[in-house]
Amino acid sequence: MSLVNYNSNKPIINWLLTGCFLIYIMVVVGCLTRLTHSGLSITDWSFMGSVPPLNEDMWLERFMKYQQSPEFQKINYNMTLAEFKPIFLWEYIHRLIGRAIGYIFLFGFLYFLIKKKFKKDMIVPLIVLFFMGAMQAVIGWWMVYSGLQKQPAVSHYRLATHLMSAFTLFAFTFWYALKLKNIEDRTNTVNEGYKLKWITIIFFIVLIIQIIYGAFTAGFVEGDATKVRPGHIFNTWPKMGDSWIAEQVTMKESFMENILINPSGIQFMHRVLALIVVSIICIIWYKSNKLKLNAKQNLGITLLIYGVTIQFILGVFTLIYQVPVILGVLHQSGAFFLFASTIYLIFHIFKPNKVN
Repeated sequence: MSLVNYNSNKPIINWLLTGCFLIYIMVVVGCLTRLTHSGLSITDWSFMGSVPPLNEDMWLERFMKYQQSPEFQKINYNMTLAEFKPIFLWEYIHRLIGRAIGYIFLFGFLYFLIKKKFKKDMIVPLIVLFFMGAMQAVIGWWMVYSGLQKQPAVSHYRLATHLMSAFTLFAFTFWYALKLKNIEDRTNTVNEGYKLKWITIIFFIVLIIQIIYGAFTAGFVEGDATKVRPGHIFNTWPKMGDSWIAEQVTMKESFMENILINPSGIQFMHRVLALIVVSIICIIWYKSNKLKLNAKQNLGITLLIYGVTIQFILGVFTLIYQVPVILGVLHQSGAFFLFASTIYLIFHIFKPNKVN
């Protein structure tokens, strides 16, 4: 890469990568918010980014609003103010990080624009990124709102949408940072890694579906008070209880119902997709050993091999120990790491190089 191009873009690259890191932090805090059942503690959109309660009267006001929610009335009706404060703070921190990301992006964009650091072709993609970030906030409230109606739990479809919108925002930000960091003339170099393009794309698609099913496994709730979640049943491996495929997997009338609104079916899908992810990465590993890959392509594949191995082990332990907070956070972090590593690999595989 041209050193001049890199030096001129370095502040912008660092700004974008800072955004990527903050998106990861927001995903982790979002995971903690879900695992601590804190997501419905703030019952209005207007509170987003406001000053937190600073005295007992302000806390009582927030608690009284929470007491009007279905979650309090049907599940947490014995909750005290002291018990309410921690779950409120988790949701508050989650929203505050989202607002901080918006400010960092906006002020950074205006700074670089005023200093004329942007090239003309940069402005439109960065404006698109800003609106994607704004939509993430809207989707977050849309998700929370679903749990403030009759059922004291957010829709697992909306939870998955919220999670994937965060991953998508990260993907576009990370891809653009990679693009700025790798501006160079590569038209006369050979890229054997391009031969892995289809199997890598298939891996990425399956990984996305698996992440969505991870959200379903964590977020689907059957019933109001009992809160039967896919992650809290059949906590054994490799079998589901005493069977390879539990009878409950097919207890609904249709196939779509079983894979979308059946806790046992959702968990089964998450198990099967994990095995498919492992199988595909083995194929990529095998194929890559026959190719002359460059250092960045080798790094991407190495990260995926180790990442899938660790993530699979984390998934099994998270299931067996019935989703303790630390394992839940590590497991979601593993999914984020795999997603980022796949984007990194795809970027370097699809470089516009000449292929023999």
